[in-house]
Amino acid sequence: MINLMRAAFRGIKAELSAGESGWVALSGEQLFSDFGLLSNAGTTVSSETVLKLSSVWACVSRTAQLIATLPLDLMEKQPDGSRERIDNDLARILTVKPNGVQTSVEFWEGVVAHALLRGNGYAEKLTIGPRLVGLRPLLSVVPRRRGDGQFDYRVTENGRAYTLPAEKVLHLRGFGGGDGLGLSAVKYGVQSFGAALAADNTASTVFDNAMMPSGVLQSDQILTPEQRDQLQAMITTYSGSKKAGKIMTLEAGLSFDQLQMNPEDAQLLETRRFQVEDICRWFGMPPIIIGHAAEGQTMWGTGVESIMLSWLTTGINPMLRRIEARMNADLIPVGKRGRWYFEFNREAMLQMDSKSKSEFMAKMGQSGTMTANERREKLNLRRHPDPAADELLAQTALAPLKDLGKDET
Repeated sequence: MINLMRAAFRGIKAELSAGESGWVALSGEQLFSDFGLLSNAGTTVSSETVLKLSSVWACVSRTAQLIATLPLDLMEKQPDGSRERIDNDLARILTVKPNGVQTSVEFWEGVVAHALLRGNGYAEKLTIGPRLVGLRPLLSVVPRRRGDGQFDYRVTENGRAYTLPAEKVLHLRGFGGGDGLGLSAVKYGVQSFGAALAADNTASTVFDNAMMPSGVLQSDQILTPEQRDQLQAMITTYSGSKKAGKIMTLEAGLSFDQLQMNPEDAQLLETRRFQVEDICRWFGMPPIIIGHAAEGQTMWGTGVESIMLSWLTTGINPMLRRIEARMNADLIPVGKRGRWYFEFNREAMLQMDSKSKSEFMAKMGQSGTMTANERREKLNLRRHPDPAADELLAQTALAPLKDLGKDET
């Protein structure tokens, strides 16, 4: 059966390769997106099927939700080296409502999730003349490289296929390959994900049989085919978790012998524990963040805090930089490039307890780094009307000896 499925996939791939107008999915992206890949464990692995695994769901949702909920600002560099936040139509499209259906959080969750699972996330640029007025997510997309190195994008929606040029598509690449497309962790980890799906299926089958030890019915008589069918039908009435504990009546010399199964083996505990850690490696996610603690590890403490900071630095920040670079390259008007830029507020990732926050704010004020009103804004407090609240302050506990005793009036 598995060989037949593999042959079918090869036939589909050959058909796609000889498809309309030379459209070929780079790196087999169309084949993988539409049909998945068959793992050695016999399970079909695709960006849809892997979401049935709780560890995949947690890795993707944690990353996408964190990135989607970070504050995003459109900034402008000033001649004096400072910068100002810009609130215009372009900023509101990216930070408030990209289209008529989604909020910015919903939009970024979807695009980031596609980039994580498929390696690439796409959105159509909605424009009126040269002005961007919205972004609409695209799901079924096949990129094709043009002679100038750019891509055209073939989109399939509602049974209709059409082509969009590069200037009409926001293309977010995940961890990238040399061909200009992101690499899909699910595609390259097909054996790891396939084994995890197979283990889940096996565990579900065991639970469906009520976790009861398997056994055999023995008889010193030879049964006729009709009797075997009757016996199998009788056994079926006692199978399943809802029928556990029912008493079976045996006759005609039948006896039941149990085949012992270790409960730990039945639950596939060690196998499934390893698979959680293996899947986390593919997504660059520390297992503790999705609720999977190692032996002897707790869910709290300074060690876990260090792991969180490491994830934000090595996992989330590269993705943020990738998104910022793509928005700056594709969404900033040509005349504003180099002056306007998008930036995520990374401080929002580092939430502190009240004691740590108060100490941090005090140091920022005493060192002349932040004004009182800037600190109040960080605490979501209204600005103080006193002009002194906009002044930078510094401690003067240390002063030159020659100034001691002088009247500062």
